Amino acid sequence: RFLLKALDRFWHEDCLKCGCCDCRLGEVGSTLYTKADLILCRRDYLRLFGNTGYCAACSKVIPAFEMVMRARNNVYHLECFACQQCNHRFCVGDRFYLCENKILCEYDYEERLVFANMAYNPPSIAHIKRQTSHLPVSHVTAFKQLPVRLFNL
Repeated sequence: RFLLKALDRFWHEDCLKCGCCDCRLGEVGSTLYTKADLILCRRDYLRLFGNTGYCAACSKVIPAFEMVMRARNNVYHLECFACQQCNHRFCVGDRFYLCENKILCEYDYEERLVFANMAYNPPSIAHIKRQTSHLPVSHVTAFKQLPVRLFNL
């Protein structure tokens, strides 16, 4: 049997264990961590006291033990995973889009596309009349009354 020296004390091989998962820390090459009078393996130390990075929406630290949402390489707190235009919270099955590193709901994404296309290709009055002339009057009226939202693109 061997004795291990850690934290200025001697330990039996079987006695030096992680305070959370009870894995043996006497294995060759294993590293132990201490925090708040706990002896921990690397995995449990990072899980309890590490962080997974920063939230892409609020830029605050995300603790390693916290549940997160991911979109491509971005990580979000659960409460921050919402449309960054209208603050709509997403439910399971909702579609969302990652546009210029911002999460958008389907409505705001499509609205942004429409306004972006209009900015690059402003339609002429004649073109709009041709596209709307076959529509019933009530439909055209409803289209004209939609609220206009401006975006910085």
